[in-house]
Amino acid sequence: MTRVVNVQAKPGYILDLTFDDGTRGEVDLCDRLFGPMFEPLKDPDYFAQVSVDEFGAVCWPNEADLAPDALYRKVTEH
Repeated sequence: MTRVVNVQAKPGYILDLTFDDGTRGEVDLCDRLFGPMFEPLKDPDYFAQVSVDEFGAVCWPNEADLAPDALYRKVTEH
């Protein structure tokens, strides 16, 4: 399983991701920030608090998270 090793929030709800195999790319989340877990991420300052957990998943302080395999598919599907 591929893991995220680095993530940075960019303006417009975009994540700049680096994976453990060296793959790098961006994922736009602007259309995915809905529901009780992801609604708080609409605040740009909160969105910027993104990090990588011990499993290589992208996460935020409110326990919202994104699976690394789904993000990898998004980055490599282009």
